[in-house]
Amino acid sequence: MMNVFSVAFRVERPIWIACLFVLVLSIAIGIMYPATVSVNYYMQQLQIAAFVGILASGAMVVLLLGEIDLSMPWTATAAGMLACGVFSSGAAWANDGTAISAALVLGLAIGGLNAFGVAILRAPSMVWTLGVNAILLGLTVVYAGGYSPQTNASPLMRHLAVGRVFDVVPVASLVWMFVGGILVLVLRLTPLGAWIYAMGRSPRVAYLAGIRTRVVVFFAFLWAGLCSAVGGVLLSGYSGQAFQAMGDPMLLPSIAAVVVGGTKVTGGEGRYLGTVVGVLALTLLSNVLSLMQAPEALRLIIYGSTIILMLLVSNRRAQAHQ
Repeated sequence: MMNVFSVAFRVERPIWIACLFVLVLSIAIGIMYPATVSVNYYMQQLQIAAFVGILASGAMVVLLLGEIDLSMPWTATAAGMLACGVFSSGAAWANDGTAISAALVLGLAIGGLNAFGVAILRAPSMVWTLGVNAILLGLTVVYAGGYSPQTNASPLMRHLAVGRVFDVVPVASLVWMFVGGILVLVLRLTPLGAWIYAMGRSPRVAYLAGIRTRVVVFFAFLWAGLCSAVGGVLLSGYSGQAFQAMGDPMLLPSIAAVVVGGTKVTGGEGRYLGTVVGVLALTLLSNVLSLMQAPEALRLIIYGSTIILMLLVSNRRAQAHQ
């Protein structure tokens, strides 16, 4: 029995470490800033975490394949701009539904483009998605003329981003829960989920085993594009409008949260629970630094050091298994 618990602890060690990190941060906040600790405070943190968590849901699937999607920031920005633009166009067909649908379709289209480059053209995902990100940056600048577009988020977009259920639970957290629930079902209960992990461990072996590797890659990048678009819609609703580079601050936290939660950058290993805990840990860390009024330089040093520390722990665990 002890051996079973020992093995389980080793497998879930990154998640336990991230959970301990969340607990320590929560206690530290309570001691240093007791006036801020309340149900409303933690609900606000959950709302902020939802934005990062949705993008992390997309980043995780791509990382499980040993790939990466660096186009997420401007996919989110472009999707948010399109949603606000459609809603503010004044057309007879422009409403909440068409605005959000247009953003989601754009996210899927960008994800499909990334998948085509990686799966069909065999381009390195880092280079290809970085190029797509640059193209999206240029297109949105041309569209907006170098300024933030004078368009507004729809009422539904605002409700999804800042609304509360019973004036307590953030609607954004429920959107995150819905997105995460779909991903967990796919990863745990479908053949596609098994294929994703198999490809992450060894793409060649997966191919020889008859797994449709291109289908798996297409799903991963389509999912990442869709999650980026959902994140862009919520970010636009949170600020009331879309603005240039609004997705840029989301890239590092979303990828870092996945890694901190125990997903291997080389692919083949990771659980969504770890990603959730990683998102919460980094959200609380960011809030602690804000409460301390830490200068930007110090905040970047502490933030980066935390990520590196978790990566070192993950690498030691991987070496111990070899």
